[in-house]
This record gives sequence, C-alpha cells and structure tokens, in this order.
Amino acid sequence: MSQTGDRFPALASIPPIGLDEMDSIKLMNRVDTKFVTSVDVLSRILEMASGQYRVLVTEGQRLSAYDTLYFDTADRSMYLAHQNGHLTRQKVRVRTYMNSGTTFLEIKRKNNRGRTKKKRMEIPREEFTDFSSDAEAAAFLAEKSWFEASQLSPATYTRFRRITLVNNAKTERLTIDMELNFENARTGLSASMPDAVIIELKQDGLCWSPMREILAELRVKPLRVSKYCIGTALTDPEIKKSRFLLKIRKIEKIIGTKLIDR
Repeated sequence: MSQTGDRFPALASIPPIGLDEMDSIKLMNRVDTKFVTSVDVLSRILEMASGQYRVLVTEGQRLSAYDTLYFDTADRSMYLAHQNGHLTRQKVRVRTYMNSGTTFLEIKRKNNRGRTKKKRMEIPREEFTDFSSDAEAAAFLAEKSWFEASQLSPATYTRFRRITLVNNAKTERLTIDMELNFENARTGLSASMPDAVIIELKQDGLCWSPMREILAELRVKPLRVSKYCIGTALTDPEIKKSRFLLKIRKIEKIIGTKLIDR
C-alpha cells in the first residue's frame, strides 16, 4: 500500500470517532448514494469536510485496509442478476478488516425499492477462501441468503483502503474507498483503479447533508457502482458486461486512465 495518508494532510485535522460510538448511530430513514471521483478531488473534499465531520479511527489508524472475496455460483448468477437489471439481488462475500484482523461472512441483499440490508457473522481468518466446512457459517448462509455453501465458490477479490466519516449531527456516514485492486479467482486476471475513489453516502433522508453540498460544489455526481461487478467486468474478457461498460467509460473520464479494451 502507498503512503495514502501523506497525500491527505486534512485527514489528520478531522476529529476522531471510535467504532462503538459510530455503531450506535442509527439512521432510521436511510438513503444510500454512491459517487465516483479522483484522488485529487478527494483532497479538496477532506479539506472542506474538516470541522463538519469526524473520522473513524480503528487500531490507531484513520485509513483502514479491506481484503474482500466475493463468492458466486458457477455461472455467476449474482453478477448476472445485476448485469440483467434485476432490482432484487444478493451478494455473498468474506471480508477481512485488516486493521483488526477480524473476518466476516457477509450477505448483502437489495430489494426492489433500492434498500440494502447486510447480515454478517464472524468466521476464522483461515476460512477466508472456503467456509463450506464450517457448519455454523453454512447454516447462516442458508438462513440469510438464497444459496447453499455447496453452490458457491470464490469469484473476485477486491482490495482497497477506506476512510469513514460521520457528520457532527450524527445523521450520516460516509465511506471513501481508494487504491482499488481486483483479482479474478477464475480467470487469474487482475486490474486496478489506483486513481479512482468510490464514495458512499449513507444519510437520514430527512436531514440536511453538508457532504451533498460539498460534492455538488465540486461537481462530483452520483454514479451507482458495484465493486464486485466492475472488478469482474475488468478481469473477465468473456463475461457479459454491457450494463457496466458505460459506467467504466465514466470512471475512465473521471480519472483520465483507460481501464478496459473494447
């Protein structure tokens, strides 16, 4: 990993918030919106956010490293559900939070109203690539998802670093993902978006958002992106990807780098 913190001096001036306090914040009417920008614009975002936000600090670090492996069926039914425009869909992943070393099996489900719910359970780190022999994890998957462990296998790795901000009013959380790297577990191909930043704003829909005003001022527009789907599209030349090509072109324009041959 690069010295990302050195590139964002404003990050050090943002007051900290601990994980326990952040987890206590309940957004009762939550609205999630994703944005894509560049690392250069992120520097300005952090400068403008100073004084209005607090930054999550875990294990003494303001930047958190994430190692994630998405699982899918042999025919990538979860990826194709997104590609084919299904409003109700799921993703299954195992994620290690590198600062703390904890690993979770996580299930994300999006309904036809665009609302996302996440369920997770902690599993041993050694089960990162294969949790199928863990009876408790297999039962959790069967209960919380549409799939059995025997149906799933490793699909795509995503690795990135994250900054998490919480506004002073505690009505919104903001995740900022950067240094994005992908590795396809099935094709063996890799890709990266080192200059791209994916921002997800999770806010109480009834409340004013200072971050929305900051992003609007900097002309950072909403763009719905899935790290699993973009990473898969970039690392599998044969897979159907028409739905994601326009998004990839927009990201290329934002960061000024070609990501995929057409």
